[in-house]
Amino acid sequence: MPRTRSKRSVKVLKAVSSPLRLKILNFLFDSGSLSYTELMKSLKMNPSRDAGRFAYHLKSLLKADLVEVDIESKKYCLTDLGKMLIEITEKVEKKAQKRKEKIVRTSQFTIEEFDANKIANSLIKEAKIPFELAQKTAKTAEKRLLKSKIQYLTAPLVREVVNTILIENGLEEYRHKLARLGLPVHEVTKFLDTKTKTPLNSHAIISRAGKTVLREYTLFKVFPRDITDAHLSGALNIDDLDTWILKPSEVMHDLRFFLQNGIRLEKMNAFHLSEKPPQTLESALAMTSNLLLHTSKEVNKMQTLDNFNVFLAPLVKGFEIGRIKKALRRFILNANQHAELTICLEIPMSNIVAEKPVVGHGGDKRDRYQDFTKESQLIASLLIEILADLTSTKPLPNPRLICKISNQTFLDEESKAILLEAHRLSSERGLPYFANMNLKKKKRAVFSATGCKLESDLGDDWEIETLRTGCLGQVDLNLPRIAIESNKDKNRFFEILRERIELVIRALEIKYRNLRSRGKNLNPFLMQSTNGDTYFRLEQCTRIMNLVGFQEAVRAFCAKNLKNEDPLGFAEEILKNTLKFKRRIGRKSGKRLFPTILPNPEASKRLVQLDIEEYGIAKVSYSGTRENPFYSTTRRTHIQGENSFQFPLEQNEIEDMLNGLNGGGSLRVIELEDTEHSPENLMKLTRRLTEEQAIEFFIFNRNSTYCINCKRSWIGKKLRCPSCGSISTLRAFKKFNSS
Repeated sequence: MPRTRSKRSVKVLKAVSSPLRLKILNFLFDSGSLSYTELMKSLKMNPSRDAGRFAYHLKSLLKADLVEVDIESKKYCLTDLGKMLIEITEKVEKKAQKRKEKIVRTSQFTIEEFDANKIANSLIKEAKIPFELAQKTAKTAEKRLLKSKIQYLTAPLVREVVNTILIENGLEEYRHKLARLGLPVHEVTKFLDTKTKTPLNSHAIISRAGKTVLREYTLFKVFPRDITDAHLSGALNIDDLDTWILKPSEVMHDLRFFLQNGIRLEKMNAFHLSEKPPQTLESALAMTSNLLLHTSKEVNKMQTLDNFNVFLAPLVKGFEIGRIKKALRRFILNANQHAELTICLEIPMSNIVAEKPVVGHGGDKRDRYQDFTKESQLIASLLIEILADLTSTKPLPNPRLICKISNQTFLDEESKAILLEAHRLSSERGLPYFANMNLKKKKRAVFSATGCKLESDLGDDWEIETLRTGCLGQVDLNLPRIAIESNKDKNRFFEILRERIELVIRALEIKYRNLRSRGKNLNPFLMQSTNGDTYFRLEQCTRIMNLVGFQEAVRAFCAKNLKNEDPLGFAEEILKNTLKFKRRIGRKSGKRLFPTILPNPEASKRLVQLDIEEYGIAKVSYSGTRENPFYSTTRRTHIQGENSFQFPLEQNEIEDMLNGLNGGGSLRVIELEDTEHSPENLMKLTRRLTEEQAIEFFIFNRNSTYCINCKRSWIGKKLRCPSCGSISTLRAFKKFNSS
């Protein structure tokens, strides 16, 4: 037996003793399989002159069992023994040449000797590449790197070389799985550069770098290719892409849950201290501040405290006004620094809430919130007074304040007085929002300052459907892009619209599935439970499809149309088809998918810029100026004079039509321009807007200018400070810019 093994070894070694035969083995290793003719061409041999010599060498390899022939393809390929021999010869070559191995700086922050096997293992693990293909790719990468004169070899560079080889061989699918996420060195250097116009602090730098990685991961790993391409091209805009698979967009809190249970943190972290249910206003507001702080880590945008004055009313009974005001002021200052917050006030308390039993103040269980009407109105009045004081020098963009009003508000003297002070705040600072509860009848609705709305539209259980839930996410649909792509063909327009709506629905469903499967780990505070009842009701969340550039799309499609399309008629068709497609395609995604038109300045500018780059500015119908173009996402009304308050007729027709998109939210911005408006006249206008115009949710938008030097503000846009004459110290404030 030893002699037999010796003869076989000699035969194998003799077969590779010829440089030509070794070349044949290497060509077959690199190419996988080659025909007789292809092998000769690779060796640059002449078929008529070198056929005999080539046949002799090939026959030697076949006898040594290093090469075999595939019967079907009639091509030559390496045997397992041949592959093993190639690996051995490479090791021998390295040792014989006494070549020093290249050193690699790995992504695990270690320094190691270069090893092609690690490349192959990564290809198999990360991209699920077949073993033989991984080995072959790794060997090819090794050859290129060893032949190069690279002195500083890093893991990202090795990955780039491997990806290049995969692309060259038409293996783009595998390369896609191996894509590396991160930032170029230049971008990180820009973040760290304190000389830039807007330098970033350390937290902002870390946050921006992390968000960039998560944004790329979501686009290239989570979404299918068609959704990714739609976002990148500008057909869609996916809001908050960096946290799409991590957090819901908004939450509507129910303070009663925490007033009853306190804040329990041991289940999330054994080293954290919990808070017992509060017994005083101060402890309740301190607990609410902590609630907002914890939730801000697990929600992307807005938090809303509905019925704020009602749920806290039992805790202020018998308190001195000064004590209440001091506690509320401290809470507002804390909220301003730690969370995007909307505070909703009931003016007066609605009957539905008034009949509910009081939760969490330790009093008589027979108490109802209607027993604390005066206390509720006192909190509302003091809160408006505090905001007026805090904004006396400059506007306060956060927290936002919503006043829920109805016909009863104008009949009750105490409520009218509170509402008048809210309008005084509007006339001077444009701060409060107003929600028209006359339209709700027996339904309840919760509004957010973003325009998002949840109402009892499923089973008439307002507590389950509007509180302890929120907005899952928002995708913006570029309507002007569809108008351009359809080339004024109506059938084509609605065909593209249906396809885009399907993409929106799928993107939102992907977010829901990710949060449902990972939510308890990613958002432990929101997903905490008491007696088996989870706080945040993910399944009740709304999903928003925001229609960007509605007016521009109608204008672009109907302008110079051969069929002379009526703009109002075409606008109505868009609405009807959008709702129809939403019902058909979104049936599997639940009942809380809503097409809306909500303010989104970032999306409106991003999408118009991409359209201009793609089609040229002449083909794009946009609003604004050539230097600052945008697509409309804000529904605006400009009033004409303090006493007339006239609205353009054609604008009213379009706005009435768009009310069909109010299911998931709406926001009308009433522009006050730069003229003076008395609180009394604004209050009259509010009554008209709610009773005659039936506007659901609106704000009076006020421009103002603040001087850092004087610490004073003025109505309207100023080029020079009226007090000190300074120019560089002025800052303009406007809640809703052009969009």
